Amino acid sequence: MEEILRDLPKRAKEKHEENKRYFTKLRKKPPKQLDYVMEDLHEEEFAQTNCLECANCCKTKGPLFTNADIERIAKRFRMKPSQFITTYLKVDEENDYVLQQVPCSFLDAENHCLIYDIRPKACREFPHTNRRKFHQIASLTLKNVGVCPAAFNIVEAMKQRIKL
Repeated sequence: MEEILRDLPKRAKEKHEENKRYFTKLRKKPPKQLDYVMEDLHEEEFAQTNCLECANCCKTKGPLFTNADIERIAKRFRMKPSQFITTYLKVDEENDYVLQQVPCSFLDAENHCLIYDIRPKACREFPHTNRRKFHQIASLTLKNVGVCPAAFNIVEAMKQRIKL
């Protein structure tokens, strides 16, 4: 896994222009079965990918925290939402709540999430490759292929399965 993670940014950069052109075409005319294909590709990839071996998303980027996420997690910690924000979060340039630091404060040494059952929505849905109306999140997907080996593999498989 270390080698895969070491090579991932380079591989993603090499594919970036190709992927960008592909997603531009995809947005203009998404195939009718796109979401079903993506769901299949997502399930196929995650049947063979163990996120606990990687956790690169948790180590290199942080999720957005919605107000519902903040309230739910703060309640578990027996904190007020404002106290949770002060302790763990900051406001980014897009005015979203994000972690103050990465790796994630809730990631342990074995890549387990200490708040897994109440984790933020962005974490639950990452890498968003099985999301409905997938064609609408091209820019997010382009970023995620540089962070998540599974997302990289899914996009490569998608380009093979859905010719544009």
